[in-house]
Amino acid sequence: MFVLNPKTLSASTFIPKYFIVPPRSSIPPQFSNFKSRTYCKSNQITERGVLFDTGDTFFRHESATGRDLGVLSAALYKQTKGQLRVLDAMCGCGVRSLRYLIQSKADFVLANDANESHRRVILDNLGQVERFEGEQRRWVVTHNEATRVLTDCYLQRDYFDYIDLDSFGSDSSFFLRATFSSLKLDGLVYVTSTDGFSSGGHRPFHSLEAFGAYVRPMPYANELGLRILIGGAVREASVLGYHVTPLFSYYSCHGPVFRVLLQLKKGKLPEKRDYGFICYCNRCGNSQAFSWGKLGRISCPCNNTIKDAASLVVSGPLWTGPLHSGNYIMEMLNLAEQWGWVGEGAGTGLEKLLKQMFEESDPRLPFGYIKLDEVASRAKTNTPSISTITSALHKEGYAASRSHIAPNAIKTDCPMAGCIRIAQELHGC
Repeated sequence: MFVLNPKTLSASTFIPKYFIVPPRSSIPPQFSNFKSRTYCKSNQITERGVLFDTGDTFFRHESATGRDLGVLSAALYKQTKGQLRVLDAMCGCGVRSLRYLIQSKADFVLANDANESHRRVILDNLGQVERFEGEQRRWVVTHNEATRVLTDCYLQRDYFDYIDLDSFGSDSSFFLRATFSSLKLDGLVYVTSTDGFSSGGHRPFHSLEAFGAYVRPMPYANELGLRILIGGAVREASVLGYHVTPLFSYYSCHGPVFRVLLQLKKGKLPEKRDYGFICYCNRCGNSQAFSWGKLGRISCPCNNTIKDAASLVVSGPLWTGPLHSGNYIMEMLNLAEQWGWVGEGAGTGLEKLLKQMFEESDPRLPFGYIKLDEVASRAKTNTPSISTITSALHKEGYAASRSHIAPNAIKTDCPMAGCIRIAQELHGC
């Protein structure tokens, strides 16, 4: 456990000796002058106008949207705070670090990757931005385990504004305490999990070990993946006397990938608010949230017998609160419009995602989503279209939106029985 000292908002210029990058004879000053060098493998790619080489590193084209969200959030921080120091703890080929420098206008980026064989491709990618020296240094490349880099930064009181943890599986949960210790107050952590087995309830003891949550199979497993990731962060921040709140939560089916942007705040989460247990009833299809104080009294209104109670499935503790901040999502969308990343000719992917996230941020919407195939199965009708059933729900005064996580699902405060009735009425039953 770390012993924390009061954090300062001023940036430290201290850099340990093993952080220093040997001077290079020639560095192209601008990314537009990119020149490929000699690698075992060369694979040049352009992403949002930034040219880079992946070399032999692991790289996913499908993760571009997640990188877009990170760059937008980092740029918003820079616009709000006037400065931006980024620690990319697992940088791979360095594309995120490069985009933070060029597009988010980061003042400094520490790009770390434990695999030293990636060094040349990272150096050449970041070399598109002039490195400078001393207090004006723009970037540094290191090759250490993420925990060591984070811990050294904490020990030197070298706090960062933005930390990107792009790890595999549930590994990020093991770095969170060191991450929060090396982050400034009000700073941002962009954390990742690719552990779809735990979110699906297939490895409950692993999820308990990694995230402190015992997860059972539920119909909205991919949303649980985001919630156990946030819940694990809530737990680790609380140990250090802080709390975190999600600004946005993003799921992508490739991998799968769960990414959450968290903001660090002083003081523990009040009375463990939004951190508890989720109960799903296989009999009626409804879900409920339960606090710690109600653990011995979990039940569903549809249950009348001990046999009925067997239909209940409980997961937790995890995050039960909102996955996004609506105001923050709108700021991201506005910035994306300014940059020409959304709108006519820019494609619909990022714009559609941000708009769906904004709809999901409606405070009336509970956790979880309802798959329309399940509604149709219970109603014994054909599956209604999302637009038709959401329109009907709105007419009856319910909140309803699409889910960015599941394409054929809705989020709504209408109970399952109401959804079944509406589906039957839509089909004239």
